[in-house]
Amino acid sequence: MATSANFGNMFSMAGASLFLSFLPLLPKQILLTNLMTDFPEMTIATDHVDREMVDQPKRWNIAFIRKFMLTFGLVSSIFDYLTFAVLLLILHASPEQFRTGWFMESVISASIIVLVIRSRRPFFKSRPGKYLFIATVAVVIATLVFPFTSIGTLFGFTSLPLSFLMMMGLIVILYILVAEIAKKIFYQRVDI
Repeated sequence: MATSANFGNMFSMAGASLFLSFLPLLPKQILLTNLMTDFPEMTIATDHVDREMVDQPKRWNIAFIRKFMLTFGLVSSIFDYLTFAVLLLILHASPEQFRTGWFMESVISASIIVLVIRSRRPFFKSRPGKYLFIATVAVVIATLVFPFTSIGTLFGFTSLPLSFLMMMGLIVILYILVAEIAKKIFYQRVDI
C-alpha cells in the first residue's frame, strides 16, 4: 500500500513541477505527509484479515505487487491531478492554499484508501481492525485541524475557506468510489 501511494505521490509531484511556478509541497510538508500517512499503515499488523485470504497459504508474488502498485499508484495520481486542476482552475488557490489543499486531500485520501484496498471485498463489507480504524480517524481529524493551528503555520500551511474544504471532500469521496471500482476490476483480471 505504501509503495503504491509513494509511487503515485512522486509521479504527481514530478508532473506538477513541470507546470507550476512554485513547489507543489515544501520539503517539510512532504515529510509531514509521509509521516501522517504512515500511522494507519503501521497498524496493518493488527488488522482483521478476511477469511478467504487465509484459507490457503499464499506465496509472495512480485508481479502481483508491481501490478498493484502501478494500478493504485496511477489512480492516486489521477486524483492528485484532479486536485491540482480544482485548486488552480476553479478555486484559484495561492501557493499556500494549493499546498494546504493538496496536503489535506492527499493525507486524508491516502489514510482512507488503506481501508478500501486492504481487502478484496467492498470496503464496507470488511471490518478493519480496531487500531487501524482508530489511527485512520485520528489522522483524518488531525489533518483537518492541523492547517488551522500555529504549528500548521510553521509548516507553511494556511487556513482554507469552506469552499476549498468542500471541494477537497468531494474529491476524496470520488477517489474512494473510483478506488473501489478499480479494485473490483483489478481482482477480476489479476490473480494473487
